[in-house]
Amino acid sequence: MKVGRLKPEFIDRTEDFADRCVAVAEQLDRDGRFPRIVEQLACSGSAVGANIAEADEAMSRPDFRKCMAIAAKELAETRFWIRLAVRRGWITEARVEPLAAELEELRKIVGSVLARTHPTRRAQPSRTQ
Repeated sequence: MKVGRLKPEFIDRTEDFADRCVAVAEQLDRDGRFPRIVEQLACSGSAVGANIAEADEAMSRPDFRKCMAIAAKELAETRFWIRLAVRRGWITEARVEPLAAELEELRKIVGSVLARTHPTRRAQPSRTQ
């Protein structure tokens, strides 16, 4: 059983990302913004780090890919909530630009890992009539 599949620096980055998302959510909460959206941002942002940590300890390659795929989806959801907060004027784009940039870098890394660990597809025998 192989554990510790990911570089510690990457795990640290996702934990920092989660912390920064929670910090933004806390600010929005202090500003009295819509609680459901604030909660969604905190949940999806922190779920990125949680799923990466789970992937690092995955028991199998399929389990690893499942956790990484969920992290990718959580990144997409987090991007949505951040963009919504900016569109609503709840937070400035300048305030979240570094967070959004890190989100895009993490998306690229996770996407690359998923592409590299994709199970090879076996060629189907051609059917002749």
